[in-house]
Amino acid sequence: MCDDAEGGGCGRDGGPQLTPRLPRGSHPAKCMKCKEGSPVLIIRVGDAFCKACFKDYFIHKFRATLGKNRCIYPGEKVLLAFSGGPASSSMVRQVQEGLSQEAAKKLRFKPGIIFIDEGAVCGQSLATREEVRNQVEAILQGTGFPYHLLCLEEVFDLPSSILRSLSCSINDQCHSYKEAVDGFIKQQREKKGDTAGPSLQDQLGELSVQDFSKKDKEAISGTETPLAFHTKELINLFGTVKTLTTKEELLQTLRTHLILHVARTNGYTKVMMGDSCTRVAVKLMTNLCLGRGAFLASDTGFSDNRHGDVLFLRPMREYAAKEIAFYNRFFGVPTVFIPALDTKVRGFLSSPPPSAQSTETLPLTLSFSLCSATAAASPSKTWAAMKQEIQEFLLEEDPEMTPDAPM
Repeated sequence: MCDDAEGGGCGRDGGPQLTPRLPRGSHPAKCMKCKEGSPVLIIRVGDAFCKACFKDYFIHKFRATLGKNRCIYPGEKVLLAFSGGPASSSMVRQVQEGLSQEAAKKLRFKPGIIFIDEGAVCGQSLATREEVRNQVEAILQGTGFPYHLLCLEEVFDLPSSILRSLSCSINDQCHSYKEAVDGFIKQQREKKGDTAGPSLQDQLGELSVQDFSKKDKEAISGTETPLAFHTKELINLFGTVKTLTTKEELLQTLRTHLILHVARTNGYTKVMMGDSCTRVAVKLMTNLCLGRGAFLASDTGFSDNRHGDVLFLRPMREYAAKEIAFYNRFFGVPTVFIPALDTKVRGFLSSPPPSAQSTETLPLTLSFSLCSATAAASPSKTWAAMKQEIQEFLLEEDPEMTPDAPM
């Protein structure tokens, strides 16, 4: 023990003075980045941001996620999966910011947007589905990107080839990312020299049409068509599935097949999904609990190449739901509330699910626990825990893998 009477006690002269911690419940007076603005939110403990710095932080994280993986080549067509929720709406806004004239380094791919109407599965009426479709269409028209509006019933018309994984031709891809960038810059210089040619914005404006045919519109209006017949088949299909977890897995599979078909038929080589860190963490723990750890890296990683010619990406996987919610609130990102399968599930909030039906509400239970822990502690813990789980699983599969390898 140290003797305070002899002058050698801890914390005496000569030792480094530690910065005192702020008491619990207090708030920083200045932004941690610019040291001038007044903070408007605290992302992590002690990390307070003003509104302008938070926007820069949010945009930089999105651009850095795309830059460090280098999966998207210049000039490629990328399909953005839009559901109307906070994460996918924020993802579309980030692409808009990257393609705007004010961007320091503009994104170099050609975006398109897809929206799938899943109202038949959630028990929505035709009038409600029409209202939701009009709201979504108004948002997508404001982006200026080409968009595709489809119904989930169209999955019955997909060819059987959608179940096969098509290998991507080596000749179709550039040998390196640098060669792709050089070729893209050369094309842009040639377009600038040709004044008579249409600009990229004009071409995107010409392509801004929806994929709804006349028959599809009549089906939503209530006229009996083949699509309405598929609606009955879809409802009967989900009626045979008993548990909520299985219904969500079936819905995810049908949705992926429909997105994959649209991407292949329209020349999209990449698909961006709006899965946030919170949702990916729920998916990770759900797969582990259900014994599906073999596909953990593909289901939760940044890229999913199981389909061969079309690569599925998750650029929002490093954003917590709290960050996305604050960004949409501060900068007016439009969203559409669409009830899902897990909306107002009976008995979930009032009492825990019984042990006999523990797997039925497993994703809901994990999501509720993660959101509660995030609100009480720090959003970064969700990402850290998820990253550690993935690395431990990959190390078990491949012992020679380095722990700091990118996922």
